Amino acid sequence: MSKPGPDFTHEIALLSTGILRVAGVDEAGRGPLAGPVVAAAVILQQDRTPDGLNDSKKLSAKTRNRLKVEIEALASVGVGIASVEEIDALNILRASHLAMERALADLNPPPDHALIDGNMIPRGLTLPCDALVRGDGRSLSIAAASIIAKCTRDEIMVDLAQQHPGYGWAQNAGYPTAAHLKALRNLGPTPHHRRSFKPVHNILYQAKTVSD
Repeated sequence: MSKPGPDFTHEIALLSTGILRVAGVDEAGRGPLAGPVVAAAVILQQDRTPDGLNDSKKLSAKTRNRLKVEIEALASVGVGIASVEEIDALNILRASHLAMERALADLNPPPDHALIDGNMIPRGLTLPCDALVRGDGRSLSIAAASIIAKCTRDEIMVDLAQQHPGYGWAQNAGYPTAAHLKALRNLGPTPHHRRSFKPVHNILYQAKTVSD
């Protein structure tokens, strides 16, 4: 028996208290070795919600891209990005939270309440928030945000793949696939690789040791 998908239960509970705008927030790109981390914030209206919203990881690329267009047409959408430099300086968790803060700040008008995917609330947020573990499978707003974040990040990685061929970023989005790791060893890191991530750090360290 398949588990039910995300619904509007959490949003309705908040809206019933008089809150006007509830944003779902999610990020994409915590695991890759290269590229930025991207977050999205989405305010849906219950009567203008695209059919088929779900955790972006459970959808095909074709379905995600179709839903992204529908979400952007029907909802209020904000996007936030934290760079590779910020990831290396802060750590990936803090950079992910920074991207979430920026995504919420990108919404106009701003939300009154946010539903954050995960078990932590970004410390820079001042508006009321709830953290929802596995929220992209529970809240339609967070599911919509997961789709926007994933599609936006994939587009960035396709662009970067054209600038740095050989790593397969158009296919692997910077994740540590066997082909990406082999290219990293053979070609070396690019400016878009995360130096603080162990596979990249180790290759840089080995190269420094050889040159020394």
